[in-house]
Amino acid sequence: MNNQNILIEKQDNIAVITINRPTKLNALNKATIQELHDCFKALNEDKSVKAIIITGSGEKAFVAGADISEFANFSVEEGGKLAAQGQELLFDFVQNLSTPVIAAVNGFALGGGLELAMACHFRTASTNAKMGLPEVTLGVIPGYGGTQRLAQLVGKGRAMELIMTAGMIDAETAKNYGLVNHVVAQEELLDFTKGIASKIANNSSVAIAKAIEAINANFEDGTNGYEVEIKNFGLSFGTEDFKEGTTAFLEKRKAIFPGK
Repeated sequence: MNNQNILIEKQDNIAVITINRPTKLNALNKATIQELHDCFKALNEDKSVKAIIITGSGEKAFVAGADISEFANFSVEEGGKLAAQGQELLFDFVQNLSTPVIAAVNGFALGGGLELAMACHFRTASTNAKMGLPEVTLGVIPGYGGTQRLAQLVGKGRAMELIMTAGMIDAETAKNYGLVNHVVAQEELLDFTKGIASKIANNSSVAIAKAIEAINANFEDGTNGYEVEIKNFGLSFGTEDFKEGTTAFLEKRKAIFPGK
């Protein structure tokens, strides 16, 4: 892949995607969204990759928002199309990826940046991280799933306040709200997150993919999450990973999952 805006590193079954637009505080433009889609798609198809971490280059920002210059003069129709295409191409795509995705939030995660972090399966953050959805200061609302995912993660009341005030919260507040799972010093963030990813990589990638689908089903309109769980639980019995996991348990040894 010939990427202009992102960097990719793979080591020990873990892939790290770094959004690399430091002069723009890693703001998301159309080209970056497309590159991220292509990268996530390729990594998800790479069976050697068991977990993906996404972060931002530099010390200031994960992603400081969307590139406003690209849509400042959009019409109503163009604005709706921008949100629909972005959600399909990146944000919903990441949420439903079968490979676990962890956002390592270093610095500012604002607007589209926080929306990207929230689309990931969970989040870690550096002590200097700041998060918020400031879209109403521009006369618009979050359009990449922010109104939905923020309420799911922190509750309706807190989401209402954060979006309506356009306020920012620090990393500890985000942790107290349940928006991020862990807060560590910035210099430790990537290694700490890789440690979590390594634990994930030791487990059955097939079972994890089925668990992601079942968990996400709880938040889909018209979908019964319990039924998805029952279906995926049953399907697990037909996998090679199940045979290896149960055999290893009975033989009192560590499982070596084939990922099938």
